[in-house]
Amino acid sequence: MEVSLERELVYSGRILDLEKHKVKLADGSESFREVVRHSGAVAVVAFEGEKLLLVRQYRFPVGKYMLELPAGKLDGPEQPEQGARRELLEETGYSPLSIELLTTIETTPGFSDEIIHIFLAEVRKTGVSHPDEGEFVESVLMNTADVLDAIMNGEITDSKTISGFLLALKRRESQIPHG
Repeated sequence: MEVSLERELVYSGRILDLEKHKVKLADGSESFREVVRHSGAVAVVAFEGEKLLLVRQYRFPVGKYMLELPAGKLDGPEQPEQGARRELLEETGYSPLSIELLTTIETTPGFSDEIIHIFLAEVRKTGVSHPDEGEFVESVLMNTADVLDAIMNGEITDSKTISGFLLALKRRESQIPHG
């Protein structure tokens, strides 16, 4: 176990904070750790019937367009389910007919405390999307087989999308009555 001896706030931003820690290691020696602090996020594995609702958007850090689950950061004291409903409607114009927590993942525990609460939902179109300022997203409905192919061929590489989709498939498969 590592123990923080000193903490320095290097940067504080709108989405994250960056800290530098001097730590004591298990063997008694000292080292440094850089830690990204994040308020948490939500994502929704949204099915309209047998089709998965994804969003396509440009991701500046990796320099490309990506297909992903509708997702976003939690706003202040917002509860995860409330945030999931909000992000789904804002990004796609869809609302859940049913929604349940599927899992919570720690995205990159080697340097960040970000967690994403991933929800499974059955959805329907109820309005128009209203993305945040500077956010440009396109809704895409895909057959589950095509999503799986896109994961296998490297077209979909986003970790929350891959893990959420595969867990949702397993959950849906276990709910199908077997004769």
